[in-house]
Parts: sequence; structure tokens; C-alpha cells
Amino acid sequence: METNAVVLDIETQNTFQEVGAYEPSKLDVSLVGIYRYETDAYEVYMEDQLQDMFKMLENSGPIIGYNSISFDMGCLNKYYSGDLLKLPQIDLMVQIQEVAGFRPKLDHVAHSTLGIGKSGDGLDAVRYWKNGQIDELKKYCLDDVKVTKELYEFGVNNGFVKVANKMGQEMEVKVSFESEKQDTSVPLTLGL
Repeated sequence: METNAVVLDIETQNTFQEVGAYEPSKLDVSLVGIYRYETDAYEVYMEDQLQDMFKMLENSGPIIGYNSISFDMGCLNKYYSGDLLKLPQIDLMVQIQEVAGFRPKLDHVAHSTLGIGKSGDGLDAVRYWKNGQIDELKKYCLDDVKVTKELYEFGVNNGFVKVANKMGQEMEVKVSFESEKQDTSVPLTLGL
């Protein structure tokens, strides 16, 4: 396990239905939850703090998430001066999907593998934002970060996760959870 890796999950202010397309770049970020292995700490970055978060990500190890390459990075890239996908990524869902042959939800994989689930769904998060329930939103997001972190650690330590297939039968999916992309060029924010 990399000591400077970061586990990340985002929440949005709106839904695909509201923006009229399944395009993550059209969504607005409400906040980002992070766990940093380097400091053993959970952090929350609000939309107006994203530039500080980007500087931290540029200087960290791989970004670990669940459906993070297509969704989270797709949402965040509109706030970033470069391409976050050039930073090292470990998308647990991508690796699980490659072996399982379908896209299982984080909640299902966590339940099968760890016996725990998520505390809600993305629509709850949008509702929290719209109702000004920021503390509830932060808790929800950090709960997802914790579930993702525990799933990542289980996969690294055991070489597999569990998932129920379309017939409801539980199966082991072999995983390596290694970084998928890395670009060693100079970060665009230059760490400023």
C-alpha cells in the first residue's frame, strides 16, 4: 500500500436529470471527501477550496476512488487547469468490472466483501446540499470515502473482493488495485 495515496469521493450540487445529460463535466461539485494515508486523516474540501486540494493531489501518490476515472475526475476536471487523469489513478470499479464483466455498485461490493454498506445514495447528497445540510453532506461523503478505503485495503491485502453476480450468486473477483495512469510531467499549478 502506498503511504502517500489519497482516497477520494465527490458529491455534486445537481443531478444528470437537472443538467439534461449524462455528462459529469456539466455537474457542479458541492464538496470532495478525502482520506490521506500520509497523515492518516479525513478532510473535506468545499467547491471554493478545490485549488488547494488540487495542489495536494499533484504532490500525493495515486488517487483511489470508485468509478472515479469517469465520474469524479470528469466532474473535477472542469475546475482544474490541466487533466487530473494524468495523475496516478486507482479506480476500484474499473478493475472489478474488467474481471466481473459488469459494473457493480460500491454498496453491493462493500456489502459482499466487508459486510457493510453505504449510508445513502447520491440523491441524498444532492438533497443535503439543496437543504443546506452541510454537516450531513460531509458525513455522507466521508462515509463513502471510508467504505472505499476499506474495500481498497481488503483488495490489496487479500488479492480479491466479493461481488454478487446478476443471478445473486456471490463470487470472488481477483484484483491487484495498481495505479492505472501516471504522467511525470510538471503539474500545471506548479504547486503554487
